[in-house]
This record gives sequence, C-alpha cells and structure tokens, in this order.
Amino acid sequence: MKRRDFLKKMALGFSGTMLWNRDNRRLHLQQTIKLGRVASSSLSVYAQPSEYSTIRFQRSFNHLLHIYESVISPDGPGYNPVWYRVWGGYVHSGYVQPVRNKLNPLKREFPSSGSLMEITVPFSTSYRIRSGDKWEPFYTLFYGSTHRVHSIKEGPFGKLYYEIRDALLTTSYYVLSENLRPVTDDELTPINLEVAPQNKSIEISIAHQSLRALEYGNIIKDFYVSTGRVSNNFNPDIIPTDTPRGDHIIRTKKPSVHMGDGSLRSDASDTYETLPGVPWVSYFEPQTGVAIHGTYWHNNYGTVMSHGCINMLPEDAKWIYRWSTPYPDASITSYHTPVLVF
Repeated sequence: MKRRDFLKKMALGFSGTMLWNRDNRRLHLQQTIKLGRVASSSLSVYAQPSEYSTIRFQRSFNHLLHIYESVISPDGPGYNPVWYRVWGGYVHSGYVQPVRNKLNPLKREFPSSGSLMEITVPFSTSYRIRSGDKWEPFYTLFYGSTHRVHSIKEGPFGKLYYEIRDALLTTSYYVLSENLRPVTDDELTPINLEVAPQNKSIEISIAHQSLRALEYGNIIKDFYVSTGRVSNNFNPDIIPTDTPRGDHIIRTKKPSVHMGDGSLRSDASDTYETLPGVPWVSYFEPQTGVAIHGTYWHNNYGTVMSHGCINMLPEDAKWIYRWSTPYPDASITSYHTPVLVF
C-alpha cells in the first residue's frame, strides 16, 4: 500500500472512531429519558429506527410518548442518529422534547420583583382575562420554560392560578399554580467562583455543533448544541440566521426571555412565532441579540436549527448561565467570559 493511501485509510478510521464515540456519548446522555412530548406538527412512527423503514402511523403536536429505550440508527453515522423506541415502533428524537410530569405545592408570597418559576409538566395552557372577567386560553407554556410570577388568583373551577407578568407584553396571563415550581436561590448561585473569569472561556464549533467550557485552557464540559442555519439572504436589512463567527464575550444574562414577535394571538405559541419563557439566556453578540439559551421546541442538538442563537438543553444552558461571567459584573470582577465561535 502506498504511504498516501495508508495515511488516508488511517484518517478515515480515526474519523469513524470519533463519530462512533460522539454517537455513543449522545446515546448515553439520553438513556434516562422516559417521557417525551411531540414538538412538531406531526411525527412519524416507523417500524424500525430508520427513515427507510415503513411508517406505521403519525403522532401530532403535544402528544406524549412513553419512551422505552434510546437506540442508534443503523443508517450510519450522522449529527443526530438517536431514535426512541415507543409504543408501536420508533421515532426520531429530534422533535421529541424530554419531559417530566411533576405537580408542585402552592407558593403564596412573592417579592415585588416577582419569583422566577419553571414549568414542570409537559405543557400547560395559560389564560388571559378579557372584559367581563372572561378567561380566554392564551399561550401554551412548555416544560423547562421559566417565568416571572407575581401573585395568585382564583380561576375557572375554583382552581388557583399564578399571575405571570411578561416584560414583552402589556397584559398578564395566568397558569395553574401546581404546574410551576419556584427556582431556588441555590440554582442561581454562580458556579466555580474560585476560578477567575479571565481563566474561563467558551468555544463553539459550527462544524461539530458543540460547545466546550474551558478553565485554564482545559475542557471541563462538552455539550451538543444547535447553531444557526446557513443564511442565503443577502439583504442587509434582514438579520442573517448564521451564528456569527469570531471572538465575542458574554454581555448580559437573563433567566427568562420572551423571544419571537410578542404576538397576543392565543395560537401563537403553537407555531413558535413567539416563544415565552425561553430559559437561561446568555447574550454574547450585542447588535443582533445572539445568545446561548435553553430550548423547548426541539431536541435535535448536533444539527443546525436556530436563527443564529446557540440552542441547548435547558439544564445545559442553565449550567452555562451560572458558570459564565457577563461584562461588566461588578459583583464578581470587571472581567468577563470570552466566547469563540469558529
């Protein structure tokens, strides 16, 4: 065998090993998932974990799936080869949000700024109050989203609802109190404060769809993410969907952000034209508002999906939120966490 052919074969073998390790790491991360919410308008259930197998039937938006196991598709390596075995067959994991179904005790007192709370059920219908004290269905709020709660109000059927005040809207809306839990002070405490902010950094690889957190140049966390879709629009008045490459810094952080168009239509959240309660947002590009944040509208990490932001599992985005330092944050130091996108 010629030396060039030998090196090429070795390189292909190394690349295959890397893909195998990534796929199996992804599989390991999803083995504990037991319940999933369909996050697309329709989801096919296949006879086998392969898009080339027979489609047996469809599941619709917000349908709950009991997940028996996670498997790697035999179709070959890919960005997201994980499938779920469910009743009747297999579904691709990309549009199945991992969820739990946990009800919570009532919280009765709130500070003037409100209490940060998190949805702990697969989804919950909120209501707004119209004239004549008529309660009208409003946004659907999804598992893992975070919201600022200010008060309690008795609603339909004598049940108690939390009042959510949304910074993007001029109206409040109400959600069953048992569907939210308070975010504790410990969950907001910064992580690894003993490491100076200038010794922390974030690297985001477009090619590998990964985010790495480093301390002193050593990788301490490695996450799958979804970056921005390639933009084919060259209109300077339209914000591109590509994630901006280059050197950035963590600018500001917010634990809950209403993204999207801020529509007041009751069906808006079903089409994801508006995204209330996007959790654990760390902005790093000031001109277009690109950020690292949690995501509840897909589970297709490892594949480009976003309009420019860095999509992460909510628990992963929460870790970045707690670990990184914005600029300036005088309560810690005047330093900040650099972000390299390449």
